[in-house]
Amino acid sequence: MSLQTKIVRTMGWWILTVLAVAAASSAQVLNSAAKPIALQAVLSDSVTVQLSANAVDFNLTSGSANNPGNTAITAKTIWTLTPLIGFVSTYAFFSNSTAALTDGAGDNIPSADFQISDNGGAYQALTTTAPFGGANAGLRLFSTLVLGNNRTSSHTDVMSFNINLSSLPNLPANTYTGTLTIQAQAF
Repeated sequence: MSLQTKIVRTMGWWILTVLAVAAASSAQVLNSAAKPIALQAVLSDSVTVQLSANAVDFNLTSGSANNPGNTAITAKTIWTLTPLIGFVSTYAFFSNSTAALTDGAGDNIPSADFQISDNGGAYQALTTTAPFGGANAGLRLFSTLVLGNNRTSSHTDVMSFNINLSSLPNLPANTYTGTLTIQAQAF
């Protein structure tokens, strides 16, 4: 047998051996049964309010209608809602209309004399009944209809504050404190 024939035979055996090993190894592949995993992701309805600050100071002048607060506060209302929710509203309110601010000694500044300018608009007293707080002690800052294009959205209210003491010319000198609450509602 010639050298050339021996080389061809040897190469042939090698090729057959490689093919046999490859066929044998693929025949050994086993797969398990497929096992599914059910997935559920829930994004719940939410409505929140973020405030840029939480304190305002006033230097009052007896009998003056113009007693502005020292700073404006930004309230950002953020919501993510289902189509079943129709409106989003944001309110400012006190717990009591007759004593929005008090000196603790029986002298009070009512909510009717506390005013908010929302987004540069005219000052408005807190004299309506909101879903929160005391009767006649609130003001609706914002309300919008929730449609398909705003189910997830936000709104910003920049509030400036004033205390009108023109109806309280005999208010005694003292420190008056109170809590104004900002709250949103989706319904």
